[in-house]
Amino acid sequence: MSIQYRIEPNPLTTPPSYRIQAVPRNTAGYAEMAADISSAQPIYSPETISSLAPLIMKWIQQRLISGDKVTLEEAFSYYISFTGKLDSPDEPLPEDDDILQVNVRVSQPFVKEIRHQAKLERLPMTEKLPVITSTEDTKLKLADVLFAGGVLKLTGSNLLFDESSPDCGCVLEGTRSGRQKQSTYASVANSGILLVPDIPVQDNPWNNEYTVTLTTQYSEHGTLRSGTSRRKLRSPLTVPLFGHPHPPETGILTGNATAPYVKITGGTVSADEMLRIQAVIDSRSGLLLLNLLDMEEGGKTGATVTVTANGTYTLGGFAGSAVTSLELKVENLAALVSLIRNSYAGRMVDILDISMA
Repeated sequence: MSIQYRIEPNPLTTPPSYRIQAVPRNTAGYAEMAADISSAQPIYSPETISSLAPLIMKWIQQRLISGDKVTLEEAFSYYISFTGKLDSPDEPLPEDDDILQVNVRVSQPFVKEIRHQAKLERLPMTEKLPVITSTEDTKLKLADVLFAGGVLKLTGSNLLFDESSPDCGCVLEGTRSGRQKQSTYASVANSGILLVPDIPVQDNPWNNEYTVTLTTQYSEHGTLRSGTSRRKLRSPLTVPLFGHPHPPETGILTGNATAPYVKITGGTVSADEMLRIQAVIDSRSGLLLLNLLDMEEGGKTGATVTVTANGTYTLGGFAGSAVTSLELKVENLAALVSLIRNSYAGRMVDILDISMA
């Protein structure tokens, strides 16, 4: 295997120059680590390695929290530093979490070995294109969420466009139906865009999956260039009439299908609440896991339920939630698992806006 690179223009220099840009082949994580090490050292199972690797990272984190420096010989050093300055030696530290920094330093033997073994491969130059690397609703502070009452933040590169141009701008498109060019922008910059989303209606209420595409033009008579976010956006789903004896069924956790993969059929709810339902493919067993979450990443969670076949399941709420339980009916497990695995990297989340009336 070689290390790939590409030559790209450097717009910050006069006269123009070019920079060498490394191009990663893949992004490897714990799963790839476990598979590679187990293949080279069969006495260690992938399961053992997968379980130990996060523990090592946690140990490093705890050592840094305790005020230590961590040095893994001939590999990496982890240490704490601070940013900012004080006007006097007695001045208290600013009340800003950003002053505390975590640093990683690579040892020279580690670098020398990579340089010694590396083989370089030059890739052809590519056209300049808008690249959307992340999306976030700034009101709910959740990634990949399209919320009618919020502001959508797009982050990336080469995003700047002329708002007055009829051919340029952002388009939201449902994966089932509906397409809407956006018209209300809070800010437009090369590295980020803020817009108030105008969300197109799709054929069915459970079709809440969207793509966002940006089209721009880098010169007055240049070619139009478009880029689409690789991650799908999902809008909140309304779950009405939970105060009625027989609330209507609500389709959830679906893509562009004509019938929902999962339905909410009932439950015990004491007040209106917005929460989330998470569907995850277990990396070891391949089984589907469902549970309820609050509206904050890393916040409160309900108990996990394993789904092994089509049928009915009950999800419990979490501490402080008005939702004691939700009754679900899984109607197309195979399609749901395929959707989560192929389009959501193993994890999909829907926002549920539950109302009593």
